[in-house]
Amino acid sequence: MDAAEAVHSAFLARLAAGDLPRPRSNLGLNALGIPPARLAALFRSQATSRQMDRLSRKLQARGEGFYTIGSSGHEGNAALAEVLRTDDMAFLHYRSAAFQLHRAGRMAGETPTWDMLLSFVASAEDPISGGRHKVLGSKRLAIPPQTSTIASHLPKAVGAAFSIGIASALGIEDTPLAPDGVILASFGDASANHSTAQGAFNTALWASYQGTAMPIVFLCEDNGIGISTRTPQGWIARSFSTRAGLHYVACDGCDIADALRGASEAVEHARTKRKPVFLHMRTVRLYGHAGSDAQNVYLAKEEIRRDEERDPLLATAALLIAEGVMSAAEIAEEYNAIEATLARQAELAIARPKLADAHQVMASIVPPRTACPVPARPAEAARSALFAGDATLIDKPQHMARLLSWALADILLAYPNAIVCGEDVGPKGGVYNVTAKLHQRFGPARVINTLLDEQAILGLAIGAGHNGLLPIPEIQFLAYVHNAEDQIRGEAATLSFFSNGQYTNPMVIRIAGLPYQKGFGGHFHNDNSLAVFRDIPGVVLAVPSKGADAVAMLRECVRLAHDEGRVVVFVEPIALYMTRDLHAEGDGLWTATYSPPGDGGIALGELGVHGDGTDLAIVSYGNGYYLSRQAEALLADDGVRARVIDLRWLAPLAEDALLAAVAPCDRILIVDECRITGSQSEALMALFAEHASGKKVGRIAATDSFIALGRAATHTLPSRDTILAAARDLLAR
Repeated sequence: MDAAEAVHSAFLARLAAGDLPRPRSNLGLNALGIPPARLAALFRSQATSRQMDRLSRKLQARGEGFYTIGSSGHEGNAALAEVLRTDDMAFLHYRSAAFQLHRAGRMAGETPTWDMLLSFVASAEDPISGGRHKVLGSKRLAIPPQTSTIASHLPKAVGAAFSIGIASALGIEDTPLAPDGVILASFGDASANHSTAQGAFNTALWASYQGTAMPIVFLCEDNGIGISTRTPQGWIARSFSTRAGLHYVACDGCDIADALRGASEAVEHARTKRKPVFLHMRTVRLYGHAGSDAQNVYLAKEEIRRDEERDPLLATAALLIAEGVMSAAEIAEEYNAIEATLARQAELAIARPKLADAHQVMASIVPPRTACPVPARPAEAARSALFAGDATLIDKPQHMARLLSWALADILLAYPNAIVCGEDVGPKGGVYNVTAKLHQRFGPARVINTLLDEQAILGLAIGAGHNGLLPIPEIQFLAYVHNAEDQIRGEAATLSFFSNGQYTNPMVIRIAGLPYQKGFGGHFHNDNSLAVFRDIPGVVLAVPSKGADAVAMLRECVRLAHDEGRVVVFVEPIALYMTRDLHAEGDGLWTATYSPPGDGGIALGELGVHGDGTDLAIVSYGNGYYLSRQAEALLADDGVRARVIDLRWLAPLAEDALLAAVAPCDRILIVDECRITGSQSEALMALFAEHASGKKVGRIAATDSFIALGRAATHTLPSRDTILAAARDLLAR
């Protein structure tokens, strides 16, 4: 017999025979303070979750269902939905279906089984993902969607908890999370070992240790196994029960009474003490990991039998009978009625529309436009006071780093919900002084020094975005983002897609990066690869090449995040931070005076074009644009009339505008400071091959090498002279 059907039959048989386990906790309704109707409601949520699991396997067998990782054995998590408020945001493990069902049952007008069935059959009418994935999630229920998450949702859950105190400190009202709210993050025992989870626990404790409010319940649903690998006996308790600053609560998720006791203690502590809690809920995994997983291959029959003996529905039924809430016959009738109702609903759900084409699938990659209020322009007196200490400098030409610092100050002044966060961004002002004076001007609640953990920095930003803040996180160096790239790809960028545009992650991720830092840092501070961002759908990738552009583009990036909910990566070329001169020492051609807000702008996709020559178009960005401008001046001495095009925005690439910009030229040279394999140059070559046939196209890019230290740092990179040589070669063809 199929494992799910075996457990189903055993439940009904034992219920009929009165062969039910004695309540393990000996806690009755009076001790729990829960009325009989609520206990009956908990059983209904647990039984519905169980029947949904059975149905998902039947739908898959018919080719009508597409997801069978179920919650059977984990139904005790419904206890958290009973004791938490419905506005307490929950980031859920994929075995937490009973939680969502029970929370929905506490709110009028919800149709959770219908909604979840639409998700099972990948209907376009699925109210959370629009048919893009079977996910737990609901905007109305304050459950942001997660997919087959391991632990990648924990950093943002910590960030959301942290943001509650920040929003209160800033006096921001009407945020999605209440000032006394609690965050729930559920996960499995195997996931607790993941570095992402460990980083999240450490971040929560690091912040709490310093007195920062951290009202979060980490719910570890411990079934003792990760797919086929057993968790060592006692490992979770040993690892977390003695961890300094972490309030540890253990309960039996297979005993609803004990689960309620543990959940109540955990939530009460988090809500009143504003401290992190680790709720260790012992559960059991019935059936195996998913529908295709035959657990008898790696588990002995006796192990499977012992797990099935701990079926939480049996314990809840025993408590219902012992407390006189329902009889065995009434329980069986309720259980079977749920099955029959779901079967009828499933046939209707199967017939509902599916996503019909690529356009529909992709419709939610970019968040929908919303009527977001435009921030009031700050009073001139406020700006004058803000920049009083820079009065002698602000009207003089400056390099990119200082211009960006002033732009950030103006942004924080204009957007009261904006925060800057990252390692060393506070009093130090960042490694390159770009955040100088921001901490002094706006305080620690808005300019937040974080611990050294890129996952935590981005998690803070994602979670803060969930609470109505406008985060501007900083990653110190481009190479460091690889420690946390899944926070961008798997969490931030996918949220709009998997929520059908209902949830967004507005943020501007500032990253100091790209090569040409002579004599410093080697490849970790001279990373010349942007491929990690270019292949993430929906992410905006901006790379300015000079200070005035950096200011205008940063303002546009903030607008995109604030007004349109976009995830934006803003890469600042380190080698150009302090650059002042272009052709000769003292020419000052790479400096600019600071333009106040409202003076011009650079829209998403707007190119920068220098010159109007038609002999040659040089297409580049960042340091490559700077070097190409030097080469262009030498080409002019040869009588070559060229134009140099600064892409500025690498994703989405403004293809039509670029094709129009190069149209008058017969020859195109692509200059890319990133490595030849996987760089923007590959996409540009393909674009021109497909849409600019007849033109002669060449490219020069960095070699496929890491960057060395010292004087050897630039040997693998394009230079003014190699660009000049490549241009002359192309012109000679």
